[in-house]
Amino acid sequence: MHGAESLSVIDPRAAVDPSVEIGDDVVVGPFAVIGPDVTIGRGTRIGPHVVIRGPCEIGCDNHVFQFASIGEDPQDKKYAGETTYLQIGDRNRIREFVTIHRGTVQDGSLTRIGSDNLLMAYAHVAHDCQIGDHTIMANAASLGGHVHVGDWAILGGFTIVHQFCRLGAHCFTAMGSAVSKDVPPFVMVGGHPAKPHGINSEGLRRRDFGAEQIATVKRAYRTLYSFGLSLAEARAQIDAAAAENEEMRLFAEFLAASNRSIIR
Repeated sequence: MHGAESLSVIDPRAAVDPSVEIGDDVVVGPFAVIGPDVTIGRGTRIGPHVVIRGPCEIGCDNHVFQFASIGEDPQDKKYAGETTYLQIGDRNRIREFVTIHRGTVQDGSLTRIGSDNLLMAYAHVAHDCQIGDHTIMANAASLGGHVHVGDWAILGGFTIVHQFCRLGAHCFTAMGSAVSKDVPPFVMVGGHPAKPHGINSEGLRRRDFGAEQIATVKRAYRTLYSFGLSLAEARAQIDAAAAENEEMRLFAEFLAASNRSIIR
């Protein structure tokens, strides 16, 4: 429900379906259009001309800027009007002209975005994507369907990611990267097609990773990319070290779950 009793401010020029559930202190700007089956959590701000379609659940303290399109039908020719979902966590910043689509029944019927993310202008999140927490998608970064993005990943402007790829935690893609295979955690990639260019050491230092942890990440990177090992040989060495080290464990788990193989 919405109205004065919710302590929210809904501009009279907005079109909000009566079934929408709106928490306290929500602001909805002029000419926003919010359809049925939408829930908006406390403290969230919806800018002017934003369009939100359900089923869609938006958490608390988000800010959706003007002209964003949230929860639209997936751009998948197999989509036939099935009920699918979008879930957005808390404290996200979704900038101008961002597009985020619901899932498809061919996957888990769910597109999910975690918390504390920044999606800059014109970013696109396709159907069935799963985005973690504390990520950044710079201007016009675009995810194909079914892409998974780990916590703290940063996608440079105009990065494009092929469907079904996985991007590991703390990875970094340079501006204009074309990603067609999985990007392991901590790794920096760039180019068209994207190639590995070391580890995201500056990002790790900013997140209070210690010198020993960064050294471990560098050792895993060299195992994957610098010693002339096959991927199977590199995985065996990383697996052997995973029981003793958290960073090696992240590498090992990511490599074990990779279906598209990794950028090499």
